[in-house]
Amino acid sequence: MIAEVIIQSNVKNLNRVFDYKIPESYEADAMELLGARVLVPFGRMKQLEEGYIVNIKQDSEFEVKEIASVQEKYLDINKINFAKWMAKRYFCNVADCIKLMLPPGTTGKVDKNRVKDKNINFVSLKKEAEEIEFDIETGKLKSDKQIRTLRFLMENGDALVSDIEMFADSSRAVVNTLCKNGYVEIVEKKIERDPFEGKDVERTEKLVLTEEQQNAFDTISNWMDDMLFSEFLIYGVTGSGKTEIYLQLIEKALSEGKSSILLVPEISLTPQTVNRFIARFGKEPIAVLHSKLSVGERYDQWHKINEGKAKVVIGARSAIFAPVQNLGIVIIDEEHDSSYKSEMVPKYNAKEVARYICEQVNVPLVLGSATPDLETYYKAKKEEITLLSLSKRANHAELPDIEIVDLREELAKGNKSMISTRLYAEIENNLKNKKQTILYLNRRGFSTFVMCRKCGYTVKCKNCNINLTYHSNSNKLKCHYCGYEEKIVTKCPECGSEQIRYFGMGTQKLEFEINKLFPSASTIRMDIDTVSKKNSHEQILEKFKNENIDILIGTQMVVKGHHFPNVTLVGVIAADGSLNIDDFRANERTFQILTQVAGRAGRGEDKGRVIIQTYNPDNFSIECAKKQDYDLFYNTEIALRKQLKYPPFCDIIVIGFTSDNEKTVQNTAEKVHQYLKQRVITENWGIILYKALPAPIDRIKNKFRWRILIKCIFSEDIIQLMNDMLEVYYNGRFKDTRISIDLNPTNMMK
Repeated sequence: MIAEVIIQSNVKNLNRVFDYKIPESYEADAMELLGARVLVPFGRMKQLEEGYIVNIKQDSEFEVKEIASVQEKYLDINKINFAKWMAKRYFCNVADCIKLMLPPGTTGKVDKNRVKDKNINFVSLKKEAEEIEFDIETGKLKSDKQIRTLRFLMENGDALVSDIEMFADSSRAVVNTLCKNGYVEIVEKKIERDPFEGKDVERTEKLVLTEEQQNAFDTISNWMDDMLFSEFLIYGVTGSGKTEIYLQLIEKALSEGKSSILLVPEISLTPQTVNRFIARFGKEPIAVLHSKLSVGERYDQWHKINEGKAKVVIGARSAIFAPVQNLGIVIIDEEHDSSYKSEMVPKYNAKEVARYICEQVNVPLVLGSATPDLETYYKAKKEEITLLSLSKRANHAELPDIEIVDLREELAKGNKSMISTRLYAEIENNLKNKKQTILYLNRRGFSTFVMCRKCGYTVKCKNCNINLTYHSNSNKLKCHYCGYEEKIVTKCPECGSEQIRYFGMGTQKLEFEINKLFPSASTIRMDIDTVSKKNSHEQILEKFKNENIDILIGTQMVVKGHHFPNVTLVGVIAADGSLNIDDFRANERTFQILTQVAGRAGRGEDKGRVIIQTYNPDNFSIECAKKQDYDLFYNTEIALRKQLKYPPFCDIIVIGFTSDNEKTVQNTAEKVHQYLKQRVITENWGIILYKALPAPIDRIKNKFRWRILIKCIFSEDIIQLMNDMLEVYYNGRFKDTRISIDLNPTNMMK
């Protein structure tokens, strides 16, 4: 008997099956091996390679080697077909997609590094933090990766090599070097497996639904009863009680012995969501999956789901791949959020993946948002998706009053502060009334760029063509793309001038200014710099809520989904940040962010107020956000999209090229463009092909970047065209250039 094996590799040429002889001891039950992980001899490699059996057949036309070892089995024919579907749609290897379906900590070729038992090897600091800092400051440690690794360990404590590789952009080789030099050591450590440890949440009963909520529940419930696939959009204003509908739909699934998946866009939302579900259902039936859990916790949660012990799965994007048994419903909250689209291979869209899963097992897919993605709402208008509207807040609270402040007028009055006169007065009023305030600014750090006022030189990252950001807490300049950091600059390296100035504003600077303006106010900040440690999201939110902190300052993490009844004021410091980007979704993102952040105000008994500061008060997305009129915004924006041929009236494909050599990447991009242009002309393709150009950020991590944009209607023919191109240009012609394809990217700036 012969097994067709997919090798675990991201090399494009290996995205095919290889025949291997099944050992005699397994031949009697050969079909049971379908989906098993195996170790096989491959080519001239001395080390055995990992692979997965994707088909069993009687014989092979080739002379084949025998499978060396059969390991565990996590796949079945449905998951294999699922991986093949993803690989075809998102132009990646089948093996890349299979990895998403495996237990955390089980990928890799060396068995001893797999997470199985509770005692596993961790990387631990061997030297004191002060000694390490001294070596960094004196230049004894010069490697950026070694420094990042050590700082990660100093900030987060002991960690797995896989976590260091992922979050510190480092490698096992770097860890080995640090071990050899006496900075770190490998220690065996028992990891804590229970992500709910210490959670003591008071149980709650289900609420009486409003008429609109009941209509939404009944409509979806009927499809659950009929065991048929259908897609629904719950479009409800902020605070309209979408989560209560989710809770009752999942309760219905549980009562029928079925499982549910609930996706949330931000890790910061997960703790609050989990608490509400534990309060309703208890801990036992719930599993949570997100990247801030330890690998051991994720591993145990995965197996809890796989064994059918957990029937409610809550998590971020990757939780859609949870091995649920007897699925009853999938719910995607804040469905408009861009985090549901992966920017790493496989570049999948969780909403599309969820739709595929629901269609395969005939269960409803529910999308929810106060500001739906335009493409989703367009489908709802065309009745491809069932639209369920919630026009009122569930507790009968009024929507907040929104006021626009023109920052041009503030400057004319001599106010150069980040806080307008109007916002200052409202914050002061809130402090007197013992109410809470949220201030939103979607830029972290203290100053967003550093420039010499004499010659115009700006301090850029040595690895990326991007300005460094000043962070006051570490007194360092940092790159937000690759993690590179350096000491602050006091003298211009170009002209020698000392006229170095720090421009722009970030959340650190805002916090500094608020503390100066309101010295008696308590503040807390929530951005990527303050939530790097485990459970820090939850700790910050709990502290803000339970200790009644006066002012929460944050980036997009504070915008969506949070429920703080005592927050009556929201201030948007700079509404223009999301407008001034080269992306056709700029207006949509601005409207969504402003509407969502405004929705954090007045969710309790007191009416909320929102102050939006902007230099573009007449922009239609800001005007629509002030009126909280989604339909007006949608009708205006959809007309523009149609005129300019943007989604949902077409699909966009971005072909990206990266290389260490600038001329090489340009040459590859231009040759691929010529190939595609010839195919388009010869075969009369109905697509718009744009010329090859440098990417908006043309260098990241010392890799030069070009891209080609295509507008088309995505189809089997387009898939074939892209795969033909990849086959031509990966068969030895451009070994020094990496080519990637992204279908409908949410970030057009990369």
